[in-house]
Amino acid sequence: MTAPTLPGLEPAPTPVAPRPGSRAARMALPRSIDVLKDIAIEYGVCVRPLAMRRTDLDTGLTEVIDLPCGATREDKCPPCAKKNRRLRQAQIREGWHRDDEPLPGPEPATEAQKSLILFRAHLEFSRDEAVRAAQWDQVTDLDEAIREVEEAITAEGLRGRVGPPHASDDEDQDDEPGPRRKRSTKRRQDAPELPRRKVERRTVGKTYTAPDGSTYQPSMWLTLTLDSYGPVRPDGTPINPARYDYRRAAWDAVHFPRLLDRFWQNLRRCEGWNVQYAGCVEPQRRLAPHAHFAIRGTIPRNVLRTVAAATYHQVWWPSVDVQRYTLDRLPIWDEQAATWVDPDTREPLTTWTVALDTIDDDPDAEPVHVVRFGAQVDARGVMPGTEDAERTIRYVTKYITKNTGDCHKATTDRQRKHLDRLWQQLQVTPCTDRCANWLLYGVQPKKAHAKLKPGRCKGKVHQRDTLGIGGRRILISRDWSGKTLADHKHDARAWVRALLGVTTDGMQLVDDQGDTTERVRHAWELARPDDPDVGPMTHRLMRSISERARWRSELLAAKDRAAQESADLSATQHSAQHDGEETQ
Repeated sequence: MTAPTLPGLEPAPTPVAPRPGSRAARMALPRSIDVLKDIAIEYGVCVRPLAMRRTDLDTGLTEVIDLPCGATREDKCPPCAKKNRRLRQAQIREGWHRDDEPLPGPEPATEAQKSLILFRAHLEFSRDEAVRAAQWDQVTDLDEAIREVEEAITAEGLRGRVGPPHASDDEDQDDEPGPRRKRSTKRRQDAPELPRRKVERRTVGKTYTAPDGSTYQPSMWLTLTLDSYGPVRPDGTPINPARYDYRRAAWDAVHFPRLLDRFWQNLRRCEGWNVQYAGCVEPQRRLAPHAHFAIRGTIPRNVLRTVAAATYHQVWWPSVDVQRYTLDRLPIWDEQAATWVDPDTREPLTTWTVALDTIDDDPDAEPVHVVRFGAQVDARGVMPGTEDAERTIRYVTKYITKNTGDCHKATTDRQRKHLDRLWQQLQVTPCTDRCANWLLYGVQPKKAHAKLKPGRCKGKVHQRDTLGIGGRRILISRDWSGKTLADHKHDARAWVRALLGVTTDGMQLVDDQGDTTERVRHAWELARPDDPDVGPMTHRLMRSISERARWRSELLAAKDRAAQESADLSATQHSAQHDGEETQ
């Protein structure tokens, strides 16, 4: 029985396979280059490697070696992005449920280091006497001696500077006239007070004891979100776009990292110990940023909610209530006066220093914007070694391989319009005190120059792919695992070498500061794609795939051998225990 059709309408024809040998048939065949890239991604081979030329300094032999590009976004290189995600997961896993302090205290200073510091103190005393006596030639000589001693102090293995540089030697000092601006640290009247305790030098959470005598040390998972800007639908789009506060959403997104820093500062002062965290910032479906964090140790949920409600960040910038200029009518640069002026009156715009002085002189001045968290604060405990812990780690690192704008794809016209409205607001939102967008509001940014383009600032927060999140998306506290990302990479390589039985004898070792711990044997330089010793990209990819396939086979075989040896050892121990029991 055939399905009935409406009068005048014929049923859709059944698709017919293209004629063999036709263009449609040829276009249906997969491309070999695409298959090659798919296989490279399957085997974890970088699809856009960097050709580096390595020269042996002893023999003069040169060879071209492909190094991974190290991309963190899967739209650029999926294998490298996936490798970076696994590395971040290992970093979070290693520091989350630690029961010991990750970083030991510094070692005591040696006698040579103490003598250098003492000599530096004598030079400082002599320089002060020379300044008092106006012996400026001696001051110059002492400054040179101080510079040499400070270089020797660094070479001896001491961290940081003994003291700040003198004004005459400080080339990086701000050229803004007048004393440094200071804002009042008094809390806002509309923010609840928080207890302030002395922060202990510990990063490990509390250990609990069960009635049966067993101990356990759980940790936590926390999600922080921003406030609402208007009711939204399940797809994240506003119910009434005309009443949705896009301006506040843009400003909150730009200053969200500072709000997170203030939250951890307040939480540590409130709890009285150095709380450690590791997390990721990503957009919600409504395109507002929120953050997921793994916290070492446990903190009462009411404390987390109280600290989130009491945390805020004030932006003391000039007012942006009125946009004086548009992209069709912009201020112009006066070459003679070296300043930005109004296109009609030729009057200079307000400078950044004058604009801030106006705020300082007004006793009733209010910040141009205040960033706060929303009421939604999710927190729960996580036990170490459970599937819930692994699932949470995967959730925290779910979107770190994607651009911010690609985390939630806009599939409908309503979502696209919502994204466009937010992006248009971000394009005219100032991102820093040197942003060109300040010219739209009649204020010259700090250190203004003729190359500024209002509405076209190159800051990351103005890009469509970032949605206002211009800083780092991976946020990990300093004492989380006691290791840098380079240390975790080294640990992963060391594990593979140990499993395969490969030694590192005779290899060149380089520390984080780029200092070699052994004699440098090779020199590296970037090879050009058109160099005669650099082969085609496809040939290099095929060689890398073959090499990676052999490595994978050897690694799997080594894992099987290790598992078999472990099983044999366990069986031998069990048999020996059984024989001992029979003897008794």
